[in-house]
Amino acid sequence: MSYVIEGLDPVQFAPLFQLSDAELAEKGIRAGVAVEGAAPCRVSMCEAAEGDRLLLLNYLHQPASSPYRSRHAIYVAQGSAEPGVYRGSIPPIMQTRILSNRAFDADDMIIDADVVDGSEAEPVIKRLLAILETAYLHVHFAKRGCFAGAVRRLEG
Repeated sequence: MSYVIEGLDPVQFAPLFQLSDAELAEKGIRAGVAVEGAAPCRVSMCEAAEGDRLLLLNYLHQPASSPYRSRHAIYVAQGSAEPGVYRGSIPPIMQTRILSNRAFDADDMIIDADVVDGSEAEPVIKRLLAILETAYLHVHFAKRGCFAGAVRRLEG
């Protein structure tokens, strides 16, 4: 079972980096500087480098019209111009954290879920994607609950 995990589109965040800290605060966004190992960028899907400018913002990651509609905090590092694309592999930010993996069906309802150490996530991802009704997975960092990324099957 082949799969892909992709970072978020940076275009939606680029204008935010032009705002002052006060303007960001009005939008509920916090600007800061990365500390090593503590800022997983959802665009690159890698840890932000120590000293990188970061935005911590609330992101609508599950826009579905279902009881599971959801938003949570994410980090985006300035300068992340291209989304990370991981075909058949686990992105670096997921490999070092405990993950909550949630399988959704075509009606955006959770049909199964599992928690696993990121270093052992691939078998869980493949098992959840093998469920016929699974349309996609959402992965969250289990400790803080933040959205980590979406997983989809690669056909063919």
